[in-house]
Amino acid sequence: MRFRSTGYTPLMLLAQTCALLGFACYAVVLKPLQEEWHLSNLQSGLIASAFFFGYMLAVPLATALTDRVDARKVYLVGGLSATSGLLGMCFFASNFWTAMLFMAINGAGLAGTYMPGLKILSDRIQSGELTRHIAFYTAFFGIGTGFSYLCSGWILNAMGWHSVFGIIALGPFSAFLIVLFLIPPLAHEKWRGPIKIAIQDLFPVGKWKLVLQDKQAAGFIFGYTAHTLELFASRSWIVAFLAFCVATSGESAFLAITTLAGIINFFGVPSSILGNEVALRIGRQRWVCIVMLASAVLGIALASSTGNSWWLILTLAIAHSIFTMADSATLTAGLVINAKENIKGAAMGLHSLMGFGGGLLGPAIFGFVLDISGSQTSRTAWVWAYSAIVIWGVLFVVYERRNGWADK
Repeated sequence: MRFRSTGYTPLMLLAQTCALLGFACYAVVLKPLQEEWHLSNLQSGLIASAFFFGYMLAVPLATALTDRVDARKVYLVGGLSATSGLLGMCFFASNFWTAMLFMAINGAGLAGTYMPGLKILSDRIQSGELTRHIAFYTAFFGIGTGFSYLCSGWILNAMGWHSVFGIIALGPFSAFLIVLFLIPPLAHEKWRGPIKIAIQDLFPVGKWKLVLQDKQAAGFIFGYTAHTLELFASRSWIVAFLAFCVATSGESAFLAITTLAGIINFFGVPSSILGNEVALRIGRQRWVCIVMLASAVLGIALASSTGNSWWLILTLAIAHSIFTMADSATLTAGLVINAKENIKGAAMGLHSLMGFGGGLLGPAIFGFVLDISGSQTSRTAWVWAYSAIVIWGVLFVVYERRNGWADK
């Protein structure tokens, strides 16, 4: 089956939604796994972090390969890797260490699908405005993760945590099938002869030093790191937090907590796009500073809201999700615009690597602070845990304003 070049976008949006269905599986089953395997909060956070560790290990190779071979080939391997990681969690994971392994494989699979999927589009779209296709593709990250919460929660309630991973594995496998059968290969190979990738292709340290010497580009990269640390920590622990709210109030939520988590996540989709429009009018640096400070206030307010009305908790959770995502597109677009042309590719690679490095640290920091401040049964512990992940954005704003970045 053949499509016009613009017809590939709907297919890749569908594929990406399917590939991301495994994103929130662990967040949804965190509580039952913690009880069954007798995990500490730090161990629970480290399993969530293993997903981002796998992504960080695989993304340099995956992105380097897309410049040498058809990104479609990389995507197919990524889809199978994500499927294998989820099936491993279903059938073989039995403790902290095995879960770390299979979650890392799942994360490596995402690295093989997310950016290579974007490269599939950019290599094939010959007409129209490419940036519009890219904007939709990046926005669908939030849609895919939102459905991940919803579907995982439904399966957990009906069939148990093993089935969550086993059934959701059909998601990335479906993405594999969509690309295999509906996205044709490129007419001509990008690279002739044997493919050789040197260590400097994967980790161009020299170029990264030049990127970090550019105050404007470095500011957007460090801001993105603080952003992802807060974003992925809050997404990893939101279901457990909502469960604590149910236990504290003594009342059931008006919807299943995993459904609420999915709804909260969906609100981040338009906020990233609209936030970028606001940034164009008032200045990117100024908008980033406003958003990070507002997100910090809302995160602590959310953590302090336990025991109150569900409508207040949900309102604060949605507001926190909106402001956590409101600078996402702004930070990435700011880097692309400000990075020098001769090192722009290296700058984007470092941006992605450090961003998911923040994602690796965030869930573990959150769980560690929960452990040392009273565990999940303490309201104060949740306030300290949320404070531990939002403080990085505040520190970034304070430092960069003194450094002059925010005044540009």
